[in-house]
Amino acid sequence: MAEHASTWQVYRRLLGYVRRYRLRFAVGVLAGILGGGSVFPLLQASRNVLIPFENSAGSSAVVQATNAPVAASSLARLGNIQKYADKLGVKITDENDRITWQGMVLGLLVIPVVVVLRSVGIYLNRYCMRWVGARMVCDLRNDLFDHLQRQSLKFFGKSDVGQLISRCTNDAGIIESVVATTAADLTRAPFEIAAALAFVVVFSIQNQLLGTIAVVALIFPLCIFPIIFLGRYVKRYTHRALERVSDLVSRMHENFTGIRVVKAFHMEAEESRRFNAMNANYFRYVIKALRSELAMTPLMEGVALVLGCAFFVICFAKGVRLSQIVPVALAAVVVYRPFKQLAQLSANVQRGAAALDRIFNILDTDTSLPEPLVPVKKNGFDQRIVFEDVSFAYETNGVLVIDRAAIEIPKGTVIALVGETGSGKTTLANLLARFYDPTAGVIRMDSVDLRDIEVASLRRMIGVVTQETVLFNDTIASNIAYGTRDATPAQIEAAARMANAHEFIMRDPEGYGRVVGEKGFVLSGGERQRVSIARAILKNPPILILDEATSALDTVTERLVQEAISRVMQNRTVFAIAHRLSTVRHADQILLLDKGRIVERGTHEVLYAAGGRYRKLCDMQLLDV
Repeated sequence: MAEHASTWQVYRRLLGYVRRYRLRFAVGVLAGILGGGSVFPLLQASRNVLIPFENSAGSSAVVQATNAPVAASSLARLGNIQKYADKLGVKITDENDRITWQGMVLGLLVIPVVVVLRSVGIYLNRYCMRWVGARMVCDLRNDLFDHLQRQSLKFFGKSDVGQLISRCTNDAGIIESVVATTAADLTRAPFEIAAALAFVVVFSIQNQLLGTIAVVALIFPLCIFPIIFLGRYVKRYTHRALERVSDLVSRMHENFTGIRVVKAFHMEAEESRRFNAMNANYFRYVIKALRSELAMTPLMEGVALVLGCAFFVICFAKGVRLSQIVPVALAAVVVYRPFKQLAQLSANVQRGAAALDRIFNILDTDTSLPEPLVPVKKNGFDQRIVFEDVSFAYETNGVLVIDRAAIEIPKGTVIALVGETGSGKTTLANLLARFYDPTAGVIRMDSVDLRDIEVASLRRMIGVVTQETVLFNDTIASNIAYGTRDATPAQIEAAARMANAHEFIMRDPEGYGRVVGEKGFVLSGGERQRVSIARAILKNPPILILDEATSALDTVTERLVQEAISRVMQNRTVFAIAHRLSTVRHADQILLLDKGRIVERGTHEVLYAAGGRYRKLCDMQLLDV
């Protein structure tokens, strides 16, 4: 989809969500037709009520002027009503054309029935349309979140988290507000207008005023012009305002997640200044959109006023009687409210279109990893994982992060990656977990290309403990059991014990039910790392990726956790990334990377004896051989 799709395009696409609730939507539309269409009989009833008064006021004139077509027409219509009343044995008027008590009772019975039907129709219309509107926006928000979950790490590497949050919350909230409140009026107001116009046309034909109404009808489209003209500006400025509020959310997200750094460098005042400037920019666009939105109603009312004045001037010039003007004027009064609603509806529709445009732009962006139609499902591997001349470069700069890496990882072995920061160690681990696909070369598991394996089954085989520990704002037990839904409390505790976490967990009165806070804020770095290790232990995967898993632990705890990890490593394939070489000296194979290339490989003893770069790294860390 283009960056700025038309209003019709985005709403036509949104209608796809209505199909799931077509029955309730149909009920809402029919109720809107009932509520809006009831205007016609109400206007007709009001006209018939005026007939006797008109006749009684000028009965002698009517009798003397037998050629008066309007009076004859009025009496004829009343005669038609009397025919139906005679079948019920009811006399509507007496010999002096005055309303009888039976006619009054009949009117008091018919009009309330119409009013009740109208009220029921309006209620059902509003309820059904608001329900459908809120439900379809709920589905849209679910689809948006699901779509984002399927995107690759490449997508999140290029996207601003605050922008994504804003589109899922602010933009979806605007759509929910617009659709839920607008759909009901949009399916009722047009029918009210149509019913009133139908009455005016019928009345004009009966009273030979069709020519006058035709002249007015030529001017009528001018009332729509302000809605169309200003609607474009509402959409444009709303789109820009949503972009600015996304910037605000992004700024707040960065500030709150990095609040320790902000306070450490005493940048609170500067952060407030930057936020205030961005907020003022957002305010400017909100006001521009508001000006266009608020200008719709007065401009439309101005055009309607000119139209009404022109109608009365034409009626005066043609000698139209006041009794003929009153029903048309009454119809204009009835149609004023729904017509005024259309102006507000147009502004709301344009606001919603701007938000929908931004959401559909995300839904049309697909960076998810491709998967074959019939992927290979694996629960484990039997022989080896092989990197065959694998190269990789991020799209941002195109520089090779991994350059023709060739690695063979037999099942059950421990492979350690060492090297300076930025040498490509974590990238190799990401390629193994298929967070990214190689730019060139192939990674095979038992001779099967990773790209041919079902992503879900591949991820189930891999457990990851990262250097940057990620915990969710939930209980310790839930964090350990994350990814292992059927874990029992006993299994969770056993995993925590193996990770040397049980002791510090039980020191708190809440134990495993303790909430760790945002990103594990209430725990120390070492405690967070041990919870993360317990999570990987509980998953019990055949492949374990350790990205500097013990970096945040003190020496005593590190040894205890290393012993636990050593037990977990048995009969498993381990891909370990280390800066502290003491943690990988017993690996089956050590790979030393430099600028994406494997420059040295072998066991600790072989590499140290070779006296190359690995030995220099060991000597720098005063590693005992």
